[in-house]
Amino acid sequence: MRSRTRWLSAVVGAAVWSLVAGSPAPAASIKGTIQYAGGAVEARKLAVTIDQFVCGKEKDADDLVLSPQKGIRSAVVWLETPPPGVKANPAPPAQIDQKQCAFTPRVVVVPAGGTVEFLNSDRLLHNIHSVSKDNPTINRTQPKARTIPVVFAKPEIIRIKCDLHSWMNAWVVVADHPFYAVTNEQGGFVLDNLPSGQYTLRIWHESLGTLRKDVTVSDGVTAVTVEMGPK
Repeated sequence: MRSRTRWLSAVVGAAVWSLVAGSPAPAASIKGTIQYAGGAVEARKLAVTIDQFVCGKEKDADDLVLSPQKGIRSAVVWLETPPPGVKANPAPPAQIDQKQCAFTPRVVVVPAGGTVEFLNSDRLLHNIHSVSKDNPTINRTQPKARTIPVVFAKPEIIRIKCDLHSWMNAWVVVADHPFYAVTNEQGGFVLDNLPSGQYTLRIWHESLGTLRKDVTVSDGVTAVTVEMGPK
């Protein structure tokens, strides 16, 4: 059974970090759902060959998780071009824990220059290894109960893996403006504090790639549904 606690930090969020005075007056929101457009998705299990006393004998493959209505969890939605004049307050550190040999949550968003605190709640050794181009690579072992803070300076999408447990993957999305959100268990998201106007949404998912959708935003709430299918 998938652990629901893995998705607590992927709540319906508007901005990843808050706007400060002097930004455009908030007037509108985009409230949407990212929907899977492909056929039936069969649940997959990944074999566990080591540390079964903590990890179990198999793990759910969480690279594509859908709600009963085919909403896509842990997709990242953002504005391709933010409104002019946007400034942001510093964000508190995001956290990625390691519980029962799985990263929790699987996807986090932090602003450029922001910090991710990597935790280890398991009673065994893990390893944090980033796969990145624009940010320095990290590759550090992590014993139980040690917190490792990492600053990510430049915008990009970074894979985090554990070399000791090959099925473990997470993603850090380093954002260049505040208008990012991670979809919740139903595939929902909200982008708040927008002036009305024309915007292009970008949507990324680790298994389905990236797509764009143009949206006209009026005062109040603009509802959108975006369909994503297999590559």
